[in-house]
Amino acid sequence: MEEIVYKVGNSLYINATNKCTNNCVFCVRTYKNDIYGDLWLDREPTVDEVLFELKKFDLNKFKEVVFCGFGEPTYRLDVIEKISEYVHSKGKPTRINTNGHGSKINGRDISQIMVDNIDTIGISLNEVTPEAYQEICKSVYKEDGFTIMIDFAKACVKKGGHVVFSVVDSIGPEKIARAKEIAKEVGADLRIRELIKEDGSNR
Repeated sequence: MEEIVYKVGNSLYINATNKCTNNCVFCVRTYKNDIYGDLWLDREPTVDEVLFELKKFDLNKFKEVVFCGFGEPTYRLDVIEKISEYVHSKGKPTRINTNGHGSKINGRDISQIMVDNIDTIGISLNEVTPEAYQEICKSVYKEDGFTIMIDFAKACVKKGGHVVFSVVDSIGPEKIARAKEIAKEVGADLRIRELIKEDGSNR
């Protein structure tokens, strides 16, 4: 059976969809191995199914619950809202790893939903220009994907959300410096991640 809830370190992750607006060249979903478990879903789980799987774990043993699987979690606002409510009732924080396309995906501004439900809104900045972003992220929105993501981050910050951009260290020091400037302009923090290799190292 595919994994709906899985562990990474001391965090629990929610995997609720395969769908994504990007096809990033470095994404772990493109790796043909079993190191991440069976995360490909035959179908999207219901909220009740996600909750059932989550309740198998003692949340007291984990730092946080993260919405992040093989797809873009903002496709599943129903899961985000209901599961966050449960997690917060247990005194645990929530985090999301998103490409920042959620408002475009849902056809409306979802920044308030993010801020109301998610304690840390992690957004994959990945690159520092629309052209470079499209080259590695291969978004269905083309180069507009970069602007959509930046606007989403600004909306979340404006509503009081804790936003953390992330980039992979392989983009180089000059682009990392520019990423820091972008984060400062938006009012977000910046996390520099190590590139995950196909064998799962540098995670």
